[in-house]
Amino acid sequence: MAAPVAAPPAPPIALNATALAALPFTVVLPAGFQVTSGRPGPDFSVYTVRRGTQPFVMIYTGPASQFPIYSGEIVQAAGRASVVTVEGNQRRAVEHLFQRSTSPGEVHIWVSSLDGADRQIAEQIAQSVDVR
Repeated sequence: MAAPVAAPPAPPIALNATALAALPFTVVLPAGFQVTSGRPGPDFSVYTVRRGTQPFVMIYTGPASQFPIYSGEIVQAAGRASVVTVEGNQRRAVEHLFQRSTSPGEVHIWVSSLDGADRQIAEQIAQSVDVR
């Protein structure tokens, strides 16, 4: 007798306008993109900005992120710390950290591993994130 096959996980559900307005951050979403939530913990949440099933940007909100996850130069600008890498002859901001005096104490944003135009779109989305 064959072992039962586990059902595939349910697809992520996009946050509606009310849920987006309640987040501790804002993000500019290009047409066709949505924010989904996943992997919450007792005092943190992780959100994904995606187009269809493809993740472009991840956003952690909670007391203590794992910033930085990428190697690169850390620069301070626009109220955030950013990790900047050099790829070929281009500088790319691949990760950002906002630290706040209110909860959540940190909003950590990072770009998924993508290539070409998708990578540029992900970087633009990540740079559009701001704290409320």
